[in-house]
Amino acid sequence: MSLLMSRRDLDFLLYEWLEVEKLTTRDRYADHSRETFDAALDLATTIATEHFAPHNKLADANEPTFDGERVHLIPEVAKALEVYFGSGLLTASMDEQVGGGQLPQVVSSALMSWFQAANVGTSGYAFLTAANANLLLAHGSPEQIETWVLPMLEGRYFGTMCLSEPGAGSSLADVATRAEPQADGSYRLFGNKMWISGGEHDLSENIVHLVLARVAGAPAGVKGLSLFIVPKVLPDGARNDVTLAGLNHKMGYRGTTNTLLNFGEGNGAVGDLIGVEGRGLAYMFHMMNEARIGVGIGAMALGYTGYLKSLQYAKERVQGRPVGSAEPVPIAEHPDVKRMLLAQKSYVEGALGLLLYCSRLVDEEKTAETEESRAAAHLLLDVLTPVAKSWPSQWCLAANDLAIQVHGGYGYTRDYDVEQHYRDNRLNPIHEGTHGIQGQDLLGRKVVMADGAGLVALLDAMRATVERAGDAASSSGYAAALRANVDRIAEVTATIWSQPDPVLGLANASTYLEAVGHTVIAWIWLEQLVAVGAASGDFYDGKRAAAAYYFGYELPKTGPQFDLLMRLDRTTIDTPTACL
Repeated sequence: MSLLMSRRDLDFLLYEWLEVEKLTTRDRYADHSRETFDAALDLATTIATEHFAPHNKLADANEPTFDGERVHLIPEVAKALEVYFGSGLLTASMDEQVGGGQLPQVVSSALMSWFQAANVGTSGYAFLTAANANLLLAHGSPEQIETWVLPMLEGRYFGTMCLSEPGAGSSLADVATRAEPQADGSYRLFGNKMWISGGEHDLSENIVHLVLARVAGAPAGVKGLSLFIVPKVLPDGARNDVTLAGLNHKMGYRGTTNTLLNFGEGNGAVGDLIGVEGRGLAYMFHMMNEARIGVGIGAMALGYTGYLKSLQYAKERVQGRPVGSAEPVPIAEHPDVKRMLLAQKSYVEGALGLLLYCSRLVDEEKTAETEESRAAAHLLLDVLTPVAKSWPSQWCLAANDLAIQVHGGYGYTRDYDVEQHYRDNRLNPIHEGTHGIQGQDLLGRKVVMADGAGLVALLDAMRATVERAGDAASSSGYAAALRANVDRIAEVTATIWSQPDPVLGLANASTYLEAVGHTVIAWIWLEQLVAVGAASGDFYDGKRAAAAYYFGYELPKTGPQFDLLMRLDRTTIDTPTACL
């Protein structure tokens, strides 16, 4: 059995719950079948296991270095990526016209999970490149696609996204990098970008940076931002005016270089405008939203592999005697260890279900039979995106913490993988929008957009599952608990936005995100129980046990959170900074 991901769980979620084979009746996926899906999953499993996982600890122990002229990485990174690009998995879900396989996004996300679990550092280069290419395929000109995207799909060029700056951080309205128009239609960029993953390395012929910048005369704020292609190497082979100022040395996720880049130390970095001026952030959100789902998948995968490794350890480690027993037993037999294992299982399997569900919505958004169905999928995906990014980042990190605890003192050493998984996963609550940003996005934008249509879409989806669960003895209590939480979300949201003060409304947005997120995962668990039905066997009994844990131990935590939100608590507003 693999200690990266559970193929049995993926098969259950894909085929028994989400019924992805039905997608093959649609034109886009007509050339596919379960056989092609399984073949892709088999290939991902093999490459991740044989080429990515073996150097995960090595890349962590030997992080990238900069000698003042070039960045050095261990050679295993380039070898693994060469195999990955050669397999065609990068373009698995892309259009046939660019050489893609047109696999459903839900299958592609399942493929991604193997690589994130095996080696999140090495896989980061590939997934950033894919997201960069997808943005350009959606918004670039034919010439831009020909020049930059096709080499990325071949693995000759890699891609990045350049948003944050040393002085702006997550506040993109304060981006100061400027772009000066030139007579030939190009632009010259001047500024600094910070926290740029994959911003410099020796893994590819070129690096295609997508850079947010402000054209002279553009309005202040995010509406004045434009998006530019700024390559490391120009089409004529000359080096562009993009300079590595330094590498950031990280707690984890070390295999992916993280950089401070200077644009325009000389005559300016040559940039090519994407689309039209002033639409940069709208274009960039194409990549950011894809990256946010990808962050959720990475967080889940790190939590999942940590769970599998701690489960194996707990079954093999003999220590302690249960009350009334003279013989020591594997620690998995002790109730408190079972608690920690059940918690991990409920987090990681719930998160995997949510992320595959969101990926299934992408497929519906693309290929559903009616415009109404496509729009409905888009709306629900919009609402779920901040949850899909943040909930796995918080609770699968908690799973990593529990995996260390199950290992005891050994878990705190570098002899076992679980300490690295925790360090690697600790980045995910931060990048691509912190918890605070995701909470404000969910409460301040997504549930109120289109006069509350986003909130209605989410609540209706959860209520539909409650109705399908019905009075089944195995899930009736869970359905009632979920129904109560759904009603509570509606009540709390209405109370928050009944006040005219948006500062007060958003003061506890992170608490709102946690409570709604916990409810969403309860919904995903009820969905899984409906799919389990009356099936028998250890696998299905494991699903029932994890759901029982989640509804008994986790969902009740939302009660005090909803109570706090209903009070419109002002503690975070009224506490003077001097008192902190």
